[in-house]
Amino acid sequence: MARTMWDSSVGKKTVMAVSGLIMLLYLVVHMIGNLKIFFGAGEFNHYAHWLRTVGEPFMHYEWTLWLVRIVLVVAVVAHAVSAYQLSRRDIKARPSKYVHKKQRASYATRTMRWGGIILALFIVWHILDLTTGTVHSGGFETGKPYQNVIDTFSTWYGNVIYIVAMLAVGLHVRHGFWSAAQTLGVGSRTRDRALKTVANVLALLLTAGFLAVPVGVMTGVVS
Repeated sequence: MARTMWDSSVGKKTVMAVSGLIMLLYLVVHMIGNLKIFFGAGEFNHYAHWLRTVGEPFMHYEWTLWLVRIVLVVAVVAHAVSAYQLSRRDIKARPSKYVHKKQRASYATRTMRWGGIILALFIVWHILDLTTGTVHSGGFETGKPYQNVIDTFSTWYGNVIYIVAMLAVGLHVRHGFWSAAQTLGVGSRTRDRALKTVANVLALLLTAGFLAVPVGVMTGVVS
């Protein structure tokens, strides 16, 4: 039954919807945590340490964090694979271009695929920059995320990469939230306007919340 469900377009869309909502929940929590940087180095570094001790003593050090990471990796892979396969299936179903040359889809819809690629590349860079420190500038300091964040956003390329990625997040959430609601059967004619409003508000809040950090560093509010 699971294989039959996965092989169907409806099944793949459902996987995309559920995995997308998991990632959206993570983004909201992650954004709130990021904003702690405005309360100073002590508050931000303490929060980063707390993430590694959640669930103690029942959970060992970093076990909860790794559990969250595993769930996120599964969600990202499932989302990307289902999106790719649906895209290939759509291309095979319509091998020729549409007769109408006028673009009827919204800007967010037309850029969903490119936005997904941008976000996938950003995730890799973000991990190598602020988790492992592999590509970090200014000397990565373990246990000092506050200083590491400032180092990243003190470079022009760090800001450009992050800002472009967060704009892509906003567009992705704006279209993806509404699409997920339709796939899961939540959407209807009477609810469409409300769902689109929620999607727009979520996209705006997430984009503004994430961009507040590099803007804070660039303006000297965070230093």
